[in-house]
Amino acid sequence: MFTHLHVHSEYSLLDGMCRIPNLIARVKELGMDSVALTDHGVMYGAIEFYRLAKDAGIRPIIGCEVYVAPNGNGSRVPGEKSNYHLVLLARNQTGYRNLIQIVTRAHLEGFYYKPRIDKEFLQTHNTGLVALSACLAGEVAQHILAGRRKRRQKPHCGIRKHSGISTWRYNAIRFMNWKW
Repeated sequence: MFTHLHVHSEYSLLDGMCRIPNLIARVKELGMDSVALTDHGVMYGAIEFYRLAKDAGIRPIIGCEVYVAPNGNGSRVPGEKSNYHLVLLARNQTGYRNLIQIVTRAHLEGFYYKPRIDKEFLQTHNTGLVALSACLAGEVAQHILAGRRKRRQKPHCGIRKHSGISTWRYNAIRFMNWKW
């Protein structure tokens, strides 16, 4: 069964436009049994998404597309807006709590144009999380687009090493045995 693992809702400002009730209705209509919500830098829709999906008999996968600051979230170089995107999915309750910690810290301590997080903080809050390579703004895609062959040969480009997240996939993953 196909599962969308990178979906933005109306809470992803300037990037997502689907409303959560419409998303759940469409997923149900297509006969899918699960879907992820991965808004940019925020988790504002997580509770509504979880409740509506559960009520519809769909397995909700709560996540977030976070911005990873390449030089740490304390860096405030004027004009530095280049952050890598990284999709994080909560595998269980512990992962959900860690995801909340990550997103909160990104807003409170790492905000510079966007809520950013650094790899060091990911290392201490990685339990129960799954990382996906994200979109063209992800670290994997950026190394490929820049022609950095040595980095491209190591698909995780250091995220696995620096974040400590043990489950790493390229936007293809199975959630068959996940329990909440």
